[in-house]
Amino acid sequence: MIAPYLTLVKRIKAPPARVWAAWTQPELMMLWFGPHHTRAEEAEADLNLGGRFRVVLREDNGERHEANGRYTAIEPERRLVFDWHWTSTPERVSRVTVEFRVVPEGTEVTLTHDRFADEATATRHTRGWTESLERLVALHEPGGVRG
Repeated sequence: MIAPYLTLVKRIKAPPARVWAAWTQPELMMLWFGPHHTRAEEAEADLNLGGRFRVVLREDNGERHEANGRYTAIEPERRLVFDWHWTSTPERVSRVTVEFRVVPEGTEVTLTHDRFADEATATRHTRGWTESLERLVALHEPGGVRG
């Protein structure tokens, strides 16, 4: 049986180098990472194979969530793969693959999050990643914060 997964594709009006930076530089990750009604309070990224990433999100209602993982593949401006788990459920390790492709209007980002424990978890992450990617797109729109 194949574990539940999700795949999302977004086009961003910025070159791959800028989009890559938004995924790999903590100060930029904090500008977009997380669904609507959250804000990233902390971000870390040790961009080496086996290096750790960490993001702490705070919901508008004050609830705190922390995601962690380790980088398992790094191809600058092309592909980034990392394990993913929430601190609250460390036994549930999934995988995120982000691919960056040059398109005429900038960069196409394909995000695949797989190895979910169940369909409900995949559904919740679909909402979270969809809203995060909307924020990433907005970051690169005219008037958005630039990295």
